[in-house]
Amino acid sequence: MQIHRAKPKLLIVTSLTLALNACSISDWYNGYYVDRSSMKHYLKDRHAYYEAESPQMKALRKQNDTYCTELASKPENREPRAGYPNGVFNEPIYETCMRERGTPTYDDYSSMQAEKRRAERRARGEIVPGG
Repeated sequence: MQIHRAKPKLLIVTSLTLALNACSISDWYNGYYVDRSSMKHYLKDRHAYYEAESPQMKALRKQNDTYCTELASKPENREPRAGYPNGVFNEPIYETCMRERGTPTYDDYSSMQAEKRRAERRARGEIVPGG
């Protein structure tokens, strides 16, 4: 009788050991949890940025989006990339077009804000230029 009771326990212990060794807690935290929480934070900020715009700005953004998407999708503006014979959508042209037409994308806006913060820190002497 002892052998029959030991087999399920041994199977459970072995299964748990294999499962825990396959994915450590730090791997889960640094890989899955941090990526998911940073993506949630990014999407929340992005949504807030676009929702804070006035109706006129939203209408202008819609017009600019149509124009800039068409511009970046033209065959002569597409970026050549291996495996894509017709090239891919030209994101830099799109973002530059949107910025120059007065409706920067959220990514563009956040990079401009980060640059402002760096310039302020440089001015206060927190960041040494060239160092």
